[in-house]
Amino acid sequence: MTARPAPRMVEVLNGALHRLFDERTSLHLLGEDVLDPYGGAFKVTRGLSTRHPDRVLGTPISEAGITGVAGGLALAGDEAVVEMMFGDFAALAFDQVLNLISKSVTMYGERVPMPVVVRCPVGGNRGYGPTHSQSVQKHFLGIPNLALYETSPFHDPYAQLAEGLDHGPAMLFEDKVLYTRRVFRDGVVDEHHGYTLLGGPTGWAHITPLDGAPADVVLMCPGGTAHRAIEAGRLLRERGLTAHVLVPARLYPPDLEPVLPLLAGARLVAVAEESTAGGTWGAEIAARVHGLIWAELRAPVTLLSSADSVVPTAPHLEAGVLLGAERIAGEIEAAASRSLPPRAPAEPVATAEPVATARPRAAPVPDPPAPDSARPETTGPQGAEPVAGVPVGVPKLNNNDTAYLVIQWLAEDGAQVAEGDPLVEVETSKAVEEIVAPAAGYVRVRAAEGSEVEVGELLAELFTEPPTAAPAEPPTAPAAAAPVPSPAAPPEPAHRTHVLDRAQQGTAAVVTRAHQEVPAAFAAVEVEVDAVLARLRTLSDETGAEVGLPEAVVKAVAAAHPAFPQLFGTLLDERTVRLADTVDIGVTVDAGNGLYIPVLRDCAARSLADLSDDLMEFRMKAFRGEFTAGELSGGSLSVSLNVEPGVLVVQPIVMWPQLCMVSVGGPLTRLVLADGKPVPATVVTLGLAYDHRVVNGREAVAFLRTVADALHDPEQLVKLID
Repeated sequence: MTARPAPRMVEVLNGALHRLFDERTSLHLLGEDVLDPYGGAFKVTRGLSTRHPDRVLGTPISEAGITGVAGGLALAGDEAVVEMMFGDFAALAFDQVLNLISKSVTMYGERVPMPVVVRCPVGGNRGYGPTHSQSVQKHFLGIPNLALYETSPFHDPYAQLAEGLDHGPAMLFEDKVLYTRRVFRDGVVDEHHGYTLLGGPTGWAHITPLDGAPADVVLMCPGGTAHRAIEAGRLLRERGLTAHVLVPARLYPPDLEPVLPLLAGARLVAVAEESTAGGTWGAEIAARVHGLIWAELRAPVTLLSSADSVVPTAPHLEAGVLLGAERIAGEIEAAASRSLPPRAPAEPVATAEPVATARPRAAPVPDPPAPDSARPETTGPQGAEPVAGVPVGVPKLNNNDTAYLVIQWLAEDGAQVAEGDPLVEVETSKAVEEIVAPAAGYVRVRAAEGSEVEVGELLAELFTEPPTAAPAEPPTAPAAAAPVPSPAAPPEPAHRTHVLDRAQQGTAAVVTRAHQEVPAAFAAVEVEVDAVLARLRTLSDETGAEVGLPEAVVKAVAAAHPAFPQLFGTLLDERTVRLADTVDIGVTVDAGNGLYIPVLRDCAARSLADLSDDLMEFRMKAFRGEFTAGELSGGSLSVSLNVEPGVLVVQPIVMWPQLCMVSVGGPLTRLVLADGKPVPATVVTLGLAYDHRVVNGREAVAFLRTVADALHDPEQLVKLID
């Protein structure tokens, strides 16, 4: 029995509000567009007005008025939750928060309960632009009697809301990127990290590596930055630093007591948050940490914030402004190099020789070769001297490839390199990976550019001294000799050039191989999509996930797998196709910085909403170029998404070693006959590029018709979406 996936944050928040309304008969909710069927801009209040029509109040557009009414309800003995449509608009309610709600607790000569919680969706990474993407938490810090909370994937929002009402007033900041993400539960983050809660349900989540490695760095961050902090921790681990992450449920006033021992024992403490610098939560944390454990700190607390800018709308500009995982890791690494003392020497232990690592690394590297004393001497290519240097082997970069293509040497043969310097780029089934030097030394190249190398095979060696003999030339593909120019030949005129970035070089390498090895054919059909688009809009409203035609096409393609299993296979030899056990489908994502084809896993068994969550995550990673090789490999078939309006038809390239790629064009308006009358209909073109060695034209068209029927036929549409 498959375990039920964890709920998304929007579902958990909605459930918390329903529970509070069932328990507290005097609780009211006020906000703009919170009534059903809309249920709030982010669907957090869905269903509340239907169950509690007298206590859920849709209001005019007046944040000051909404918050003032909530304060009046509290003074009259009731309780209130206020929803700001966007946290940016809380600035309009600042006077009511500062001068009415918070002061009313203590300015009447006795303590007055003020059970009010103001909910604020905050943060960027959604392309909403300068006035809908800010992190405004810092503007409410330090107000007497006002508590600040932030949702996180580790904490139950019911506990935050209940504590905020019981000890109010309070504000709950909800980072918008978390709404569609799934919460963590049962102490599990992923295959590399787990977590525990320190200080109770509204205390701190402590995220640690599963191998129990002690913290070099403790990274503190609010919940909306948690995923970026965990990813930064992975990057830092690859660079030799172990990071533990601390995420609070309550931002202010902070309770540092449960985490002080961890902070005191770390070599570096850092705080990362999405707001701009100056008067921030991070600065408040740093000041308190300095005051409490200054004598134990090895360096001042490192503060990390977004750039000093408004938040742009364009995704590539937004990504450049907002704090991301790569920048977190880079700045912590730099701070560590300046501030961390060297590790105390450990007891000597027997170690194997170092093996090259890839950056980024998607899988553990294989066991290194045996030490020299246990390894027979071998000779390198073309009779080179015996292998005696530090070997640079080919690491295992993903679970689906056993060999990779050497694309480009980044260090010349004979060059001196330091540990961690980039040596060579190799191509996996989709990504181009960079192999770095496992030690310092002089490079002796053992695998030529353009050659294919298997996992564990020797790429190069690193010698402590420059090689005395002239290095043997690595084998190269035969090429025609270049003509020697005549001395009198005029110089070539200068031309403007454009150098392809690494992502595009990787695409070029795969496309070249596809053209060389896959005899592709192409077929296309047209399908009406008005019915599926209408049903997807309803599904988006019901689930809070942003479900569109791309997810529906992926699901329809996956549904065709039982009838056409060979289209999802891999050609092993001229007569054998290895069939896929699960339907893992690659989807094209182009954010303007290179084409990526990340893989959606087990598409047949998962819901459209789940696939939508993954696609949203892929788009964010594409903006930042943060994919790992594992996310870009292992697909059994791919879908090329080109759904911009007006795109007639797209003929994709089959991505070796797959056998097929489906393409989806943009929506077009056609006139069709309905009851004998011409009516407009929305159509898209579905295409299939297929390996003609395995798939014939009749079968290709039958497959496309099956996918089209799933998107158009009412009965099949219900099965596909529900």
